[in-house]
This record gives sequence, structure tokens and C-alpha cells, in this order.
Amino acid sequence: MSGKVRIPALVAVLALLLLPLAGATSAAAAGGPSVKLSKSQAGTGGSITVSGNGWRPHALLMMLVCGQATPARGVIGGTNSCANADGRAVTTDAKGVFSRKLPVSEPPVPCPCVVHVATVTGASASADTVFQVAGHAIEPLPAEPSTGRLSVLSDTRLDGSSGLLTWFGAPPSRTLVFTVGNAGSSPVKNPVFQVGTSHGVFAPQWDDQQFSGTIAPGGKAEIKLPVELSAGAHGDYTVSMKYGGRVLAEQPWGVGRPWGVTLFWILVCVVVPAAVFRIGMAVVDRLRPRKAARSTGPPRHRALHMPTQVTLRMPKLGKAAASREAAAAAPTTSTLPWFTPDSDPGTAGRLSAPHDDSPTSPTTPTRKGLT
Repeated sequence: MSGKVRIPALVAVLALLLLPLAGATSAAAAGGPSVKLSKSQAGTGGSITVSGNGWRPHALLMMLVCGQATPARGVIGGTNSCANADGRAVTTDAKGVFSRKLPVSEPPVPCPCVVHVATVTGASASADTVFQVAGHAIEPLPAEPSTGRLSVLSDTRLDGSSGLLTWFGAPPSRTLVFTVGNAGSSPVKNPVFQVGTSHGVFAPQWDDQQFSGTIAPGGKAEIKLPVELSAGAHGDYTVSMKYGGRVLAEQPWGVGRPWGVTLFWILVCVVVPAAVFRIGMAVVDRLRPRKAARSTGPPRHRALHMPTQVTLRMPKLGKAAASREAAAAAPTTSTLPWFTPDSDPGTAGRLSAPHDDSPTSPTTPTRKGLT
């Protein structure tokens, strides 16, 4: 009876002795590779000692100081967030242990920072530990991507109309309305949509617009986003909405021509030249010299002055008949071109000036008078 009691007691004692060893072995196996630092904080130009264990034997590792990273989230930006130029390579021993100094340098992005150790060849493995670069900027980490997934549940439409100012070239505006549903497993809080407008073959210009509210998993919400074009825009446009890098909806938009602008320029081309002409005429009228002041007496009539070449001198009526009779009574002598004055038959034997020999002439004396 006593022998049967001793055997179970011995087994229980052995189990208690072997349990801590088994727990340590399983913990080492479950922990994987680890990293330790000689200092948790150091400034640029200094150095720290990085040691690790639990790595694959004879594995080539790379050690880097990285920003925008935590052990829980890892290095968000990848190796682009690390000081790659000051990194160091190290090889583990046969037990998977290593130790080497690492120079401290500022990463290209703000902290929180870590010392990132990862395998270069073979199976992928990595480990991070918190490290603070003294004097380096610190900024909060970007928000974790949501597992929510939005999809458009209804047709999109553009609400609104153009007013009188739009007819004169004001920017046309509308409101893009659509309904989305959350098909993911987590709520989507304050989603940011991208709205863009395109004209012809030109690519859309995207504008971020945030919706204030939370869309629960399986829920839906009506989204209203304002859309505005540039001043004087007209023609066929396309309004697009993008979320999560995917275009979810497109809506055509036909914008009429602002005829008020055309009418305005026509009036400018007509009114401005007319106004300039009137102003010019007023200036000319003001600068033109004024005439002398007239007397207050009765008005005088100006004599019509004719040029000398065309002035007609009218003969006096009393002497007109006598002039015509004298011209008719005067003898006319014609000299032929082949007669000289001495050989003219009409003047032979007459040396004195011709005169009237009529007996009735008052200048010729008669014989009776002489006797």
C-alpha cells in the first residue's frame, strides 16, 4: 500500500521540476528574434551597441535607425523612412546571437523612432525596439487605414441651377449628390472623397472634400459635395468622384455659354468709340478760336466780292447808243498782208489822216463861206 503511494508522489515531484524548463523552452521558441540596445536615447554623431538573440544561425542582418515607426506597427514608410547611409550589417553566430555598434543618425522622417533589424537573405524575419534620437522632431503617426469599404448605392445627380450672374460669366456651381453604403467590417469615420471636373481630353483636377459623420458597417449615408467651375466656363464637363484610389461615380454636366459677356463686349465696342468721338469733338470745339464780338446796331449786308477775272462791268445806259452809232460810222480799213501802207490803193495821194469830206460835215469849209 505504501509502495503504491510512493510512485505517484515521485511522478508529481518530477513534473514539478521539469515544468519550469519546459515553460522557458516554449517561451524562447514563441518569442522569436529579439533586439536589445545599450542606450535608449542618443544624439547624432554618437553610437549605441545593438545585440540580439533568437535569430537564425549564420544569418546576415541589417541594422537601421528608422523614423515614423513603433514596435507594434513596424516601419510604416519602409526603408525610405530609415537612415540607410549609416546602416550596419552583422552576421549571427551558430547560436543566432549577435552584437555590434551602430552609429546614431537622424532619419529622413520625424520620430517616434526604432532600431530596425531584419534579415537580408533567407527566410524573412525582423525585430524593432524603441529608440529616441535626441534633438530630432517628433510627430504623431498617421492614422491606421480603416477596414471599412464604401460603395455607391444610387445614381449620382447634380442639384442646383445657374443664375443671372452665371449668364454674365460667374463661376457655375452645383452639388453632387449620391448615396454610399459601408460594406466593410468596421465603421468609416469622416471619409474624404476626391471630386474632379474634366473638360474634353484634359484630365480632371482633383479636390479633397471631407464628409462629416460616421458610416457604420452595413449602414448607408447620403453624401452632398459642392462642385464649382472656373469663371466663364462653358461646354461639356464630366464630374468624377473618387474614394480610396478608385473612381466610384461619374456625372456629365453641360454648361451653357455666358452670352451676357458677349453682349457686354459688343456694347463696349459700340459705346466706347462713340464716347471717345463725343469727347474729342467737345475738346476741338473748346480749343477753336472765337469770332470778334458784333456791334449791337442793325445788321450790315456784305457786298459780294467777285474775282477780277470774272467781274462784269455794265455800261451806262445813256452812252450805249452813241457808242454803237460811232462804231458803225467809223470807216473800217483792212490791210491785206501783201500791201504795205504806201502801196495801198485806198491811201494813194493821201498823206494826211482820213476825214469825212461830206459837204454836211461841220469841219469842212465851203466856197460860199470863203467868199
